[in-house]
Amino acid sequence: MGLLSGKYASWDQIELQDIRQSQLSWNYFNSERLPGLLRQLDAGRSILTSDGRTLAQGALGWLWARSSPVIPIPGFKTVKQVEENVAAMQYGPPPPTPDEPD
Repeated sequence: MGLLSGKYASWDQIELQDIRQSQLSWNYFNSERLPGLLRQLDAGRSILTSDGRTLAQGALGWLWARSSPVIPIPGFKTVKQVEENVAAMQYGPPPPTPDEPD
């Protein structure tokens, strides 16, 4: 829903008609959860964007590093977003965090 792309920094950026405004229980992006999610994303931003990766590329690399059977299905709306997602393979996984084993 755009969180790991870095597109959203606050609830105010989301239009009223957007599905992200939904308060349904499955919507992890709702107004109650978004501030905490943004804090977590900021905490990991430097690791995810290491070596010149975009935030989305770092998130894809992190998922690939978690488990070989994991196949993320990133969203895209533009050719540029497709190219960014594909380019994530050039980087591989981001470096481990201090509390993760190598």
